Amino acid sequence: MSTSARTTTARHRFAETPVQKASLVVGVVFLVVGLAGFIPGLTTNVGELHGAGHGSGALLLGVFQVSVLHNVVHLLFGVLGVALARAVRSARLYLIVGGVVYAVLWIYGLVIDKESQANFVPLNSADDWLHFVLAIGMVALGLLLGLLLGRRAARRR
Repeated sequence: MSTSARTTTARHRFAETPVQKASLVVGVVFLVVGLAGFIPGLTTNVGELHGAGHGSGALLLGVFQVSVLHNVVHLLFGVLGVALARAVRSARLYLIVGGVVYAVLWIYGLVIDKESQANFVPLNSADDWLHFVLAIGMVALGLLLGLLLGRRAARRR
């Protein structure tokens, strides 16, 4: 097989680089969390699961307030992570932009009145701090693994 054929084949392997693997893992975790939000036992008070809004009484793992909207957002975020893991650039972008989205969601959760209509997702304090950790973790993965890729490429040259 020629060098160019091997290179072309290697570029199309799924989740080959660390940043692609990170995107894939984060995406799968979001899929699992999105599904878990609908499963009795993993989510307490499933009968109180509302479409959206602060009135949803369902708690994922008995801690994180969820709604149908919240679970669907997790599922969509998961699908994006898995789909974007197919290429280095999109995987890195998913992690960094996704982390920024979670940073904005963290700030939003801190400033809104949890009992108001503004809390449409819904969010509680546990969600807020989890969003903070997700923001830091996703941005760090995207940046650090992106730098690692850049260094590897520079060494190959």
